[in-house]
Amino acid sequence: MHAHFIFVMLQLTTYQVECSQQQEEGEFIFRSRYPPVQVPDNVTLPDFVLHNVELYADRLAFVDATTSKGYTYGEVARDIRRFAKALRSLGLRKGRAVLVVLPNVPEYAIVALGIMAAGGVFSGANPAAHSSEIMKQVESADGKLIVSDLPTYHKVKDCGLPVIVLGEERVEGTIHWDELLEAADRASSRTDHLTNQEDEIVQQTDLCALPFSSGTTGLSKGVMLTHRNLVANLCSTLFSVSPEMIGQVTTLGLIPFFHIYGITGICCATIRNKGKVVVMRRYELRAFLNALIAHEVTFAPIVPPIILALVKNPIVDEFELKKLKLRSIMTAAAPLAPEILNEFEKKFPDVQVQEAYGMTEHSCITLSHSDQHIAKRNSVGFILPNLEVKFVDPDTGRSLPKNTPGEICVKSQCVMKGYYKNESETCLTIDKDGWLHTGDIGYIDNDGDIFLVDRIKELIKYKGFQVAPAELEGILLTHPSVEDAAVVGLPDEEAGEIPAAWVVLNSKAKESHEDIINYVASTIAQYKRVRVVQFVDSIPKSPSGKIMRRLIKEKMLEKLKECTK
Repeated sequence: MHAHFIFVMLQLTTYQVECSQQQEEGEFIFRSRYPPVQVPDNVTLPDFVLHNVELYADRLAFVDATTSKGYTYGEVARDIRRFAKALRSLGLRKGRAVLVVLPNVPEYAIVALGIMAAGGVFSGANPAAHSSEIMKQVESADGKLIVSDLPTYHKVKDCGLPVIVLGEERVEGTIHWDELLEAADRASSRTDHLTNQEDEIVQQTDLCALPFSSGTTGLSKGVMLTHRNLVANLCSTLFSVSPEMIGQVTTLGLIPFFHIYGITGICCATIRNKGKVVVMRRYELRAFLNALIAHEVTFAPIVPPIILALVKNPIVDEFELKKLKLRSIMTAAAPLAPEILNEFEKKFPDVQVQEAYGMTEHSCITLSHSDQHIAKRNSVGFILPNLEVKFVDPDTGRSLPKNTPGEICVKSQCVMKGYYKNESETCLTIDKDGWLHTGDIGYIDNDGDIFLVDRIKELIKYKGFQVAPAELEGILLTHPSVEDAAVVGLPDEEAGEIPAAWVVLNSKAKESHEDIINYVASTIAQYKRVRVVQFVDSIPKSPSGKIMRRLIKEKMLEKLKECTK
């Protein structure tokens, strides 16, 4: 659900955050001191990001990191129009969902924005998902069409929907991408524009995206986002991009584009600012480093596991790091351990590390850093214009003052319309006053920098004390023999829950379970100590880099049961 980032280097002036206390409600509500930014009315997301595109027609917009196949801005704008027209000719009606089951490819943004321009609703699915999971999303979204490619086609062929296939090869019984666009060119001019029927004109208040998120309760749900939601989010996140920054940023497109982080923050923000996206379909460390160097990437939104590899993996030393043009990275999806941040900064002293915070239900970005105000180390940034934030005691519902951890709640034009066909979950997430409850615990300090503590549902309650898994993982990662780690709470009769860890050791490690337990115990309070350690080969993580704690918990409990038999 979480995405932490921003996609351009912002040029900002001095900044302050004000805390206002509304006496009538006794509420502590925090806002950015920056003045509100205007969100244009009656403009769709495709039109908003393609603004002034004709001035950059010959500039490269998307390029494949491996094959160097690319699209200029002129081609991107042309193909969005062609695909939108083709979808209308196939009978796609306004408000209907099209599932996109693709890896990161240079055409991805064209596909997504073409669906939106036609009045359809883009719903990105993970191409690595099992066919039954994809089918579940098709059913949940009431999908009408699927866009896929040859390697993924076997997962979608039995969904019972027409399939558009990208790539060179034709697949019998499918609609071929190139042929579809060519047919759109030949179609009569009467379909050049949206029909004049009132119900088919695309409005800013119409849905344009239906990403799926686990929300705060763990089960995947369709998040209804309108054109207005995403335009408002881009206005807030890009509010102070100076004219000289337009066209200057080369961004790595590695975060999955089916994730809100990938489509809004990488694809849409880059098109709006006429930069270039270097598209990577999968992560492999050597390919990643090659792409950074060969394509002179200046900005790389990545997840903490990749930062961990850059710090700990000897493969990195095979590369001439002085050739890097990288100016900054943005971490996403999970808090970055302070210890790993220290090691990264030693190894890459010229690369600025920024952490930010956002979520699917808030159209992506919520808090971020900027060029001239870098928030304190390990802060996830400051409040963007047009946003209100408060920190709420999860038990009492009261809002809390500065420096007091509580659930982060947000109110703005970026808040989703709701979960698709799921009013009960919507009501649990957005309260009657319009506040979106994130399920994350954090606090704001005296300077307006916000710090993330942990997920409410991931906090371990040991004898009534709250223990944050992220803190223990950070300590474990400082051990020279530990390559990766994940901490979960296991049920315990006496304590309620106990902290337990899965640990990946490097090949030369000689440590025992007891050694690891003692190492953590030497640096923290007694109640935070890790009580159980299991050694494993790898830590399961989602495509966005989040630790799959529920799975780990199940596996740990299974193993403990076996040991007690």
